[in-house]
Amino acid sequence: MLRTGVLRVSPSAPTLRPALQADLPQVEAMLAAANLPVAGVAESLQGFVVAEDGGELVGVAGVERHGEDGLLRSVAVAPAHRGRGLGARLTEGVMDAARSAGHRRLYLLTTTAAAYFPRHGFHTIQREEVAAAVRESVEFREACPASAVAMVLELE
Repeated sequence: MLRTGVLRVSPSAPTLRPALQADLPQVEAMLAAANLPVAGVAESLQGFVVAEDGGELVGVAGVERHGEDGLLRSVAVAPAHRGRGLGARLTEGVMDAARSAGHRRLYLLTTTAAAYFPRHGFHTIQREEVAAAVRESVEFREACPASAVAMVLELE
């Protein structure tokens, strides 16, 4: 709808902001509901972004720092907010934050979204090609199965 020269996508588009410690229970609940691992989230919450709509947490994405590289993890959107581009906004938001923080590469592991991430510049690699520091992460060692697809994005 067009009002006073401003295009409004929806009456209340979710806003993105850095995750706060107080968000941790909601972040973990959202990830668990999406069947995503929560191991290591509390320790790397400073690298997470949340989407909020009317005071309700409706999306989350995070990056764990491992030396010069990062591990993109935990992109989740509440069912009622899917299909509106919020996952892409969250993904781009944490990618931009990773660039600003000086990360050289972002890696990820996925069992369900290998077709989604190439639109953000990621490409599939062999697990052995993942940086050693990232391979030592809880998500890589314990939380994701060996069948998970490894992907990388060069940020430089």
